[in-house]
Amino acid sequence: MLSNRLPQFWRPFVAILERSETPRDAPPALARYNRRVTKFAVCFLLVFGELALGGMFSLAIPPFFKIERGFYKSTACVFLASALMTTVGLGMLAWRATGHQPPGSTSLWIVCAIWVVFCALFALYVVTLWTENFALRARAFSLGLLAGLIAVSALVVLLKPASFGAIAALAYVITAVTSSMVLGLVSGAMMFGHWYLIDLGMDVDYLRSFIRLIGVALIADIVAMVLGLAVLALFGGHDATSAIADLFENHLTLFAMRMVLGPIASLVLTWMCWQTLKIPQTMAATGLLYIALMSVVVGEMLGRFILFRTALPL
Repeated sequence: MLSNRLPQFWRPFVAILERSETPRDAPPALARYNRRVTKFAVCFLLVFGELALGGMFSLAIPPFFKIERGFYKSTACVFLASALMTTVGLGMLAWRATGHQPPGSTSLWIVCAIWVVFCALFALYVVTLWTENFALRARAFSLGLLAGLIAVSALVVLLKPASFGAIAALAYVITAVTSSMVLGLVSGAMMFGHWYLIDLGMDVDYLRSFIRLIGVALIADIVAMVLGLAVLALFGGHDATSAIADLFENHLTLFAMRMVLGPIASLVLTWMCWQTLKIPQTMAATGLLYIALMSVVVGEMLGRFILFRTALPL
């Protein structure tokens, strides 16, 4: 060997080169699809999908004909981009899937197709914002919300273990819808608050309507999580009860962080926003909404991580 004919100093380096050049056995064929990696990705794509649905819903809160059209154009484009990210991500995961383990390629493609319909209707609504076609805009918005609800429901049910049973799907759908409302309303209110810098004479009651609905959505989100655990405990079978036991035995700290940093902290910030608007100080309230948005996003990300670790929709 070459290393035997060189000085002692160079032999270790040459040996490393020789080992790197020796032919290795070909690695076994690896599937293009890793179930756990795909499940992890779908769990966090769900956050962007929920933001898109809830964000589209939030556009219905301010009175359309009393608000500058630019707010709807810019805000709708942000939420449409979130929907497109979810759709493209699902398409890439479906293309990589082999179908041997759930979620399989067929299921992912079906859910991706539903998201394509939602994006198409959402995009049509956005286009009508540059026109005066009121009838088409109203139909695109209504059908888009319906398609978004179906898309989010289909995506979250994709993460439900089959052993939990069909009734357990109700818990997944309800928690996904309330999470969508929380994400969409808080982000929509935060962006709407900036519009008071452009239209100085805008009525403060419009932002108060957002804050009021955010409080209702946060309380509904907490109730939905409690009811979801109850439904799974009663109708989810042995696997669901085992998952709940695992949550409280091994992931209790994570669950506590999800509740405290998410809906509980956001409720406190929502109350502070409500009190601030009594002054009224719209810019201070908007700053608090920034913090509330970060709180909501952290809580939802922790919830999706719990979904990945335990399969529980929290």
